Amino acid sequence: MKRALLLLLALATTSFAHAQGAKGDAQAGARKVAMCIGCHGIPGYQASFPEIHKVPMISGQNEGYLVAALVAYKKGDRRHPTMRGIAMSLSDQDIADISAHYAAQGGNPEVPDTAAPAPARVAELLTKGACASCHGANFNKPIDGTYPKIAGQHADYLFVALRSYRTQGNPNIGRANPIMGGVVQQFSNAELKAMADYLGTLPGDLRTVPQPRFR
Repeated sequence: MKRALLLLLALATTSFAHAQGAKGDAQAGARKVAMCIGCHGIPGYQASFPEIHKVPMISGQNEGYLVAALVAYKKGDRRHPTMRGIAMSLSDQDIADISAHYAAQGGNPEVPDTAAPAPARVAELLTKGACASCHGANFNKPIDGTYPKIAGQHADYLFVALRSYRTQGNPNIGRANPIMGGVVQQFSNAELKAMADYLGTLPGDLRTVPQPRFR
């Protein structure tokens, strides 16, 4: 399993390399987020598709991951009608600038180097999924910048996201990712939820920076 994971890791890193072509400008990005703040700039805001859940916190997220995610929505590798419509309207430079803007809003000096111990059953699940090998021992410092920080992310969003990696054949829901697709197939929905609930309790860099809907 570990050998296959490393092979998929190398392939995914190569596939994301093209997303790093443009150099992001955080100040320019601040002027390009009008379509983002209506969801990601309101604390506690909830989406209703594909089910009700809090929209993810993206302030403080890794710049490379935000670029990779937006590129995936634009290409259709991530299937979500609203996010694809937004991503399709963005140039590569827009994506780079917006990602730099949100990444610059992080930085929590109180995040420990290792995560607090998980309940025994959850710890077994995290080990089985080799989660720390990609997302870091504290789940806030991934080994590659194109992977997300997941510590402290909304648990309900994490649960929806994890399930989306194994959704097949749906034009509006799902994520094509060889690493995560293989990982989540090992778990039941109850197990995915248990991991998401634990990860959501951990301290991390992710936060929502309040923004007005209109400015």
